[in-house]
Amino acid sequence: MRWRSVLITIALLFAVALVAVLLGGSAAPVAPRPAPALPRQVLAGPRVDLAGLRGRPAIVNFWASWCPPCAVEAPQLALLAGELHGRARLVGVDWSDSRGPAARFLARYHLSFPVLFDPSGEAGYAYGFINLPATFLLDSRGRIVKRLIGPQTAAGLLASIPRS
Repeated sequence: MRWRSVLITIALLFAVALVAVLLGGSAAPVAPRPAPALPRQVLAGPRVDLAGLRGRPAIVNFWASWCPPCAVEAPQLALLAGELHGRARLVGVDWSDSRGPAARFLARYHLSFPVLFDPSGEAGYAYGFINLPATFLLDSRGRIVKRLIGPQTAAGLLASIPRS
């Protein structure tokens, strides 16, 4: 019975994400609020925490290897990582996933920025998203200033970097 509810939840997340892909994603400005803590487990790259992100804007992207829209977005994130040139920090968070598939996803899409591991989904729930991929733009003070739902493009993310 538990597996059935997990599969139903995954199917619903997929359906919502598919709609977001078909509609081109959405942006939701939010009242600035302190960003919740990032996961402590590292999947790739150096450990990153909120204190280390302060001082310049940051892009925090939640994804999972089992998420088809995340696979659509991944090449854009790889491109973005090479185009930031210090304007902002990019951090990925693998959400509610397993290490093996997540590591294969990183290798397949050549993601070279820091990626944290949130297998329980706790960090994602704290950020408050409802489907993947979800991207949060933080200002230089570590506050969430915008939430982007659905696959994003490198150009769109570059244009969305908060001025701090």
